[in-house]
Amino acid sequence: MIRIVFVALMVMVAWCALIKLIRALRTSNVDWTSVTAAIAFVALAFWLRHVTGIGGF
Repeated sequence: MIRIVFVALMVMVAWCALIKLIRALRTSNVDWTSVTAAIAFVALAFWLRHVTGIGGF
């Protein structure tokens, strides 16, 4: 029962953080090219780890 309450609480906190992040991004001037490049770099790293099997824990 405590696990369910804890998970529900964490979901609510994550949802509130996501809403605040979206509101902050709407009002700020963000360089989307850099953000996209960073996300692509991370995605490429995970894909290469999956394909080659090198890296990880």
